[in-house]
Amino acid sequence: MATELPEIPGLTGAADPGDEALDAYSRVVSTVAAEMTTHVASLRVRAVGWGGAVREGAGSGVVFTDDGFLLTNAHVVGTAGGGTAAFADGTESAFDVVGVDPLSDLAVVRARGSTPPAARLGDADRLVVGQLVVAVGNPLGLGGTVTAGVVSGLGRSLPTRSGRAGRVIEDVIQTDAALNPGNSGGALADAAGRVVGINTAVAGIGLGLAVPVNATTRRIVSALLAEGRVRRAYLGLVSVPAPLPAPVVQRTGQATGLRVVEVVPGSPAVRAGLKRGDLVLSVGRSPVSDAQGIQRLLFAESIGVGLPVTVLRNGAMVDVVAVPVELTEG
Repeated sequence: MATELPEIPGLTGAADPGDEALDAYSRVVSTVAAEMTTHVASLRVRAVGWGGAVREGAGSGVVFTDDGFLLTNAHVVGTAGGGTAAFADGTESAFDVVGVDPLSDLAVVRARGSTPPAARLGDADRLVVGQLVVAVGNPLGLGGTVTAGVVSGLGRSLPTRSGRAGRVIEDVIQTDAALNPGNSGGALADAAGRVVGINTAVAGIGLGLAVPVNATTRRIVSALLAEGRVRRAYLGLVSVPAPLPAPVVQRTGQATGLRVVEVVPGSPAVRAGLKRGDLVLSVGRSPVSDAQGIQRLLFAESIGVGLPVTVLRNGAMVDVVAVPVELTEG
């Protein structure tokens, strides 16, 4: 007489309800990986500095035009004028550095030879916390590395500096997708295979940061392509987000402004009469609620041009006109 064996979980042959979800996750990651690795190159640079010292560096870059332009980190190329790009299919090409912007940690290079087609660029401003992202790099020409995770934070800030000029990269993407050595300059892609960020730093164990690809990034890239650098306007304000009083919210419909915590001596902000403690409501007649709201206005076209600023001071709205000057790095 046959004896029935008891069912043992995991050995019965029955489908685990989690398998289908896992397979769906794997399919998304593998599809994005297959597409993105063709667009991501390994970049190797070699620069000669003071006293003949040689600096060698490596990172990744993302092809973003069909005629051979790649986007990477400024810290990957440093002061080098060019280098070598190696792609996942085994091809290599020399490249020239077109433009570098240390204050956004972005750089554009152009391959001299043929490259894979351009990756699709997305919009990081549409990301939400918890969304799946895939980090793709090509460290040391090893054919591409892929890690997956989620957007673990948005609106992070990353301080940058070039000479005496300092800036904060706003809206940096925080992710738990591991960033391997050499992944700087690689792509952070969404589930649709669109590049939403350029991997820029490892902030800690299990934590990575990426410069967002958004409207501001596109302006920076356009400036690098046209002039090889980014000209920025400078006001001389240091501010933090702050809630607006209820009567102002009811009147304007705006819930948050920027509290001025420092006005740099001798700056255009001082000359305009802005003061510490002012609550900035709008700049250039556009409401502002974070530093990025001001920074996105401070590009070349604002240099030397009057910029209306509305602040709340001692309960009253005050209008001033500030004239930004060009931000210098020296």
